[in-house]
Amino acid sequence: MSDNPLVFDRSLARLRLKRALAAGYPDFLLARATEDLDERLAAVLRRFERAADLGTALPVARAALLARSDTLIRMAETPDGNADLVGDLEALPLAPASLDLACSLLALHGVNDLPGALVQIRRSLRPDGLFIGCLLGGRTLNELRQALLEAEIATTGGASPRVALFADLRDLGTLLQRAGFALPVVDSEVVTVRYGDMLALLRDLRALGWTNALVDRKPGALRRDTLLQAAQLYAERFADPDGRLRATFEIVWLSGWAPHESQQKALRPGSAKARLADALGVPERGAGS
Repeated sequence: MSDNPLVFDRSLARLRLKRALAAGYPDFLLARATEDLDERLAAVLRRFERAADLGTALPVARAALLARSDTLIRMAETPDGNADLVGDLEALPLAPASLDLACSLLALHGVNDLPGALVQIRRSLRPDGLFIGCLLGGRTLNELRQALLEAEIATTGGASPRVALFADLRDLGTLLQRAGFALPVVDSEVVTVRYGDMLALLRDLRALGWTNALVDRKPGALRRDTLLQAAQLYAERFADPDGRLRATFEIVWLSGWAPHESQQKALRPGSAKARLADALGVPERGAGS
């Protein structure tokens, strides 16, 4: 496990998620992620014996996972009536080598110890088991982050963190390798959602349970003048020609396999049996040529 300081108040985040689920959690981003999951799993030409959905807020991945596995366990971080067990992504209640497929949609960006969570997922997989999941990436809500930061500095003379900084694409590939996954793959997709005004975006974030749960947040709500200034800045800088405002969500996909002797392995340096120049049909030149 890592020694990183706490970033998120996980108890508060779970409480807000519980309230959001009770009030009718909107699934527009999860629906998009579920479609992508189905397409990505369709490219894997094998069936899995035992699968688990880890921390996804709604049971939307059930059909896609059951279409490719014999049994499915759904672990929720907040009781919702549809989970097989309730657990914590930072302390998975799973035995080592107990799964053949592990999935998590739009949940892992909220953990404090992402390296440790990935290590635990890796340990839960049997050899040649697959992990596939997605989380919010670094470009998510950049517009809102900028508007709130500048507005708070302008109206109060200082600022506190209001929107989390999410992991960068390059860092996530390194984390998969550090966690022991073979054949790691990381890619991202930017989803742009448009709103009539900034307040509509904030209402959606509240409905998702994604309001500020940073440990270093300033207590209390934003001042009214700060909120109005942020809304004005957002409209001035991030409006489309029709006046609607853009909100960016970067969805980063991760996949990796538990190591197995049957998997492809990189050749040792110097072990190639053919020259690149021959393959390209060009003369070979020395490094100084």
